[in-house]
Amino acid sequence: MKILNSEQGRDQITIGNNCMINPDCLLDGRHGKLILGNNVDIARGTWIFTLEHDPHDDYHGIKKGDVIIEDHVWVASRVIILPGVTIGRGAVIASGAIVTKDVPAMSIAGGIPAKVIGTRKSNLKYTINYKPLFYT
Repeated sequence: MKILNSEQGRDQITIGNNCMINPDCLLDGRHGKLILGNNVDIARGTWIFTLEHDPHDDYHGIKKGDVIIEDHVWVASRVIILPGVTIGRGAVIASGAIVTKDVPAMSIAGGIPAKVIGTRKSNLKYTINYKPLFYT
């Protein structure tokens, strides 16, 4: 996992209880807060950004925004989450999605850009307790 932080310090990234962040993930806390709730499962190769360049800015300026991932969210492999996005409680993000807008609670979103493609039917009673022997 790679963590990008600004000079503002490590308080830009908050990770809740029982979260799983797999290898090859990038967590960007340079110019916005990244907040993960409890029991969040982030699969391999996910990149979460709080900062990006604005393609409409004459001077290659930046756009920034907080990213909030609420409790019991499952982010599948190779997802990209862009600045200013909130992913609601219990949502699932399908592999390879690029999340550019908020995702409602208990929805399943996928695609480029990510759109709601289904509804999650779960009472979310689990606690993540996965302890791998090693990562490869």
